[in-house]
Amino acid sequence: MPEIHVVRKDNRSLYEKYFDPYYRLRHDIYVKQRKWMDLDRPDGREIDQFDTEDAVYLFCIDNGQLIGAMRAVPTVLPTLMSDIFPYLNLRGPVQRPDVYELSRIFVIPERRGEHAGPRVDLLLLTAIMEYGISIGLTGFSIVLETWWLPRFEKCGWKAKPLGVPHMMDGMAVMAVLVDCDETTWKSLCTQIGLKRPTLTWQGLEEVSRQALPDIFLHLPPAVQPAQ
Repeated sequence: MPEIHVVRKDNRSLYEKYFDPYYRLRHDIYVKQRKWMDLDRPDGREIDQFDTEDAVYLFCIDNGQLIGAMRAVPTVLPTLMSDIFPYLNLRGPVQRPDVYELSRIFVIPERRGEHAGPRVDLLLLTAIMEYGISIGLTGFSIVLETWWLPRFEKCGWKAKPLGVPHMMDGMAVMAVLVDCDETTWKSLCTQIGLKRPTLTWQGLEEVSRQALPDIFLHLPPAVQPAQ
């Protein structure tokens, strides 16, 4: 099973070797594959103004290789939704200490889908829900392509639209707010048959965390992930 590591400013020094591959993977996926040409950089590394020391990263690592990742930024700080796409949120900016914005969610092509081993996308969605519960979050804001919504529905994520879709570069994009709660986390753990918490908190022993519900001794038999 791949490991998902929490990377914050407190322990970033332990993961420095992964950041160059991480930014290059982002360039490959978002510029070369998805054709978001505004993100193109001559050095082949996709980095933006939200990659600050306050950003939190989840790195999915398998046998020393980075195979997936996700970024979370406190909404009390500048975010994609507040600074780049404010018109997507008809309710006004989300600026709450209990809500983080998620972005740059990806899995490398060869590890996508249920035929490539454990579902890395579901692992990441489970992991960020676990992270949110651990630090007391109640929700995640996201600017996303609308094709994410059926995926969220199938896996149990509850996404509430904050506005209407807009077309960008031939894709429908919208803003949503996702509930972060124990029910969703428990459902995801059941879907992928987890026997223990998802996250590795290497070097973060001093970070204050809430206890997770003790569900692992009481989980029903694993079910197949929704297709």
